[in-house]
Amino acid sequence: MISLKNNYKRLFAGVLALAVISCSNPWDDRENNDDANLSVTLTEAISNSSEISQFAALLKETGYDKVLAASKTYTVFAPTNAAMAEVDTAILDDADALKQFVANHIALTAYSSVRSEDVRVRMLSNKYLDFEGTSDIDGATIITADHYAANGVFHIIDHALTPKLNIWEYVNSQAGTSAMADYLLSLKEFSIYESDIDAKALSEEEGAGYRADSLTNSYLKNVYNLNNERNNYTLFLMKDAGYSTEVNKMKPYTIKVSNDVTVDSTAIYAGYFTLRDLAFAKKYKKSELPASLVSQFGVEVPIDQTKIVEEIHLSNGIVYIMDQVEVPLSSRLLTRQIEGEKNISFINGPRSAIKYRDKKDNSLAFYPEPTLFYDVIVTNPGTGRFMLDYNAKDLYSTTYKVYWRAINDFQTNVINQSLRVAGKFKFEGDTRTVSDLVEHFDPVAVQPNVYTEVYIGEFTLDTARNLDLISLIAADNTTNGNNSLTLDYLKFVPQVKPIP
Repeated sequence: MISLKNNYKRLFAGVLALAVISCSNPWDDRENNDDANLSVTLTEAISNSSEISQFAALLKETGYDKVLAASKTYTVFAPTNAAMAEVDTAILDDADALKQFVANHIALTAYSSVRSEDVRVRMLSNKYLDFEGTSDIDGATIITADHYAANGVFHIIDHALTPKLNIWEYVNSQAGTSAMADYLLSLKEFSIYESDIDAKALSEEEGAGYRADSLTNSYLKNVYNLNNERNNYTLFLMKDAGYSTEVNKMKPYTIKVSNDVTVDSTAIYAGYFTLRDLAFAKKYKKSELPASLVSQFGVEVPIDQTKIVEEIHLSNGIVYIMDQVEVPLSSRLLTRQIEGEKNISFINGPRSAIKYRDKKDNSLAFYPEPTLFYDVIVTNPGTGRFMLDYNAKDLYSTTYKVYWRAINDFQTNVINQSLRVAGKFKFEGDTRTVSDLVEHFDPVAVQPNVYTEVYIGEFTLDTARNLDLISLIAADNTTNGNNSLTLDYLKFVPQVKPIP
């Protein structure tokens, strides 16, 4: 038994040693190799390989041979001579394009083929390439890996890594041929939000180009910066007919009044609130596309792969050219929930009267496992008509049904509170007045220990806009217990309009 046990120990030790060897990093273990290249620079090591002699010649032509002869550590993905024969002569004959091409094969620091996870590698071209598994770099296959030199490592690959456009550069390339691309580019001239105006001045200081677009274009600022090379994205770019159909569906809900008669603000906003849901912060290969994706704005977008016309792999993700991305209005018009504890201001009483709570929800809806909820209550303000104020941005031009959940579990008195919805307010001296009343709902009695959602009524917005003053108002009573407030949340549920 002792001998058998010892044999198992020796066997386990051997397996463990094998595992350690197989998982070690070849770059870290390079000193243990007898490779003669370890005594020469990358420039010399690459020049000594006849299989990649054409790429070695380009290193010298562009001056990158001197870069790779320096003391820093680099990784080079060197295309074979056969791969170089496939490179567009327009690149080889243009000095700037050639330098960018060569730089797109070189990365600072050493990247071995043996890694625990995939990485995005920043090349000297300032493009990022996906190094996946042990042998795939941006779609090219490593034929032989981990050739060492004194200052780095090079891999021999079967296809050249021609620099690709990023998604935003691709959108620019479609100007004049794609209505959706033209619209996205136009958002540099039209500011969806007032804050975009400041960025225009900043871009003038920074200069035109990559940074200027990222600073000034409303889509890049407020959705995703598709000009960013560091991250990967997926964009669904619709062809003109499908784009027009989807935007037209949104026009009744984005009615805008503009002082500039030359600008169709309704169409611009309809475009924005359609297209903001078509970009995603991940590179979804076709085999990875689910039946639907949820945008960062909470809209569920069906992905019908039969509508994919073309898939274009770019330096920071994928663009799918689509006949149409059809999103039902019921999915697009999301319910707006305003949390009670997130009031933006208050008036007509002391701050000390406001209490923010987190409590177990003991309502039957969550039985038998109570959950936490967060809300706000106002008690003993010593004044009448205490108000908690809220706002809501980017509401559509439609009718909203209004609900609230208001929990009165801290007193036995019924709470009588009302809701006022207004677009704007103004101050006349020390008095705040509503300058754009939308709806003032009658007081609602909040009974003790009722946890269910309550329907309050409805209001209609004729234009798409912000509501900057939504007020929860206490009874006009100075008696404590009769002038309390409570709110878990408000819900504004947009209604789909009948089709004319």
